[in-house]
Amino acid sequence: MKVSKWGNSLAVRLPADVAAKLGVKEGDELYTIPGMAEEQVTFVRKSTREERWARLRELAKDIEWPADYKFDRDEANSRGK
Repeated sequence: MKVSKWGNSLAVRLPADVAAKLGVKEGDELYTIPGMAEEQVTFVRKSTREERWARLRELAKDIEWPADYKFDRDEANSRGK
């Protein structure tokens, strides 16, 4: 892969086969994880909001919520005020 100048930044163009393996498309966001060696880096596709909601629904499907349970965002974020 070749590093190119893009405005004031540097950019790496992903070959089609690498993009396919990562499952990325135009507009997706990636983040990097430093590797064990200094010259290594791992690219990971950032999950979409819809994917995160689907994962939460999957995790919560077996939870038996009390009949009177209601999530109150303001109460959860009040921090004891």
